[in-house]
Amino acid sequence: MISKKDLLGTWQLESWTIGYSDRDDLSYPYGEDPQGLLVYAEDGWMSASIARKERALFPDDVNYRKLPDAAKGEAFSSYFHYAGRYRVQEADVIHYVTQSLNPNFPGSEQLRHAELDGQTLVLSGKDKVGEVIRFHSLVWHRSAPTEDNPPLEA
Repeated sequence: MISKKDLLGTWQLESWTIGYSDRDDLSYPYGEDPQGLLVYAEDGWMSASIARKERALFPDDVNYRKLPDAAKGEAFSSYFHYAGRYRVQEADVIHYVTQSLNPNFPGSEQLRHAELDGQTLVLSGKDKVGEVIRFHSLVWHRSAPTEDNPPLEA
């Protein structure tokens, strides 16, 4: 069983894999070395963001809103974000999505099974695309201030 207190803080993503009900291979939706942050706040809000490690940069001399749709689509398809309220229920955490880069996510509930082993959090869930069930596994490590990355002073 996991508690809200166990989740509080910031987590850095190690991996995101997807397995499939119709085959044995795995996929890596943001590459084999994705970057991501997951934040659980005391007040019941959460935020998750994930990106490919290597992302093409926009030109410095053009406002991104004026770039061709293909360039924006490529950039935005390499990034994922959602935020909202959360609640812990036994060994699960439920994310109640209020904002997301994906316009279909707000208003949804994202159920994640949570397993905690020391400073490692594994969130898993499943969804269905057509007739195929997909099994997601995201491995996160608790982020802690270091000498190179101290907490910011108020």
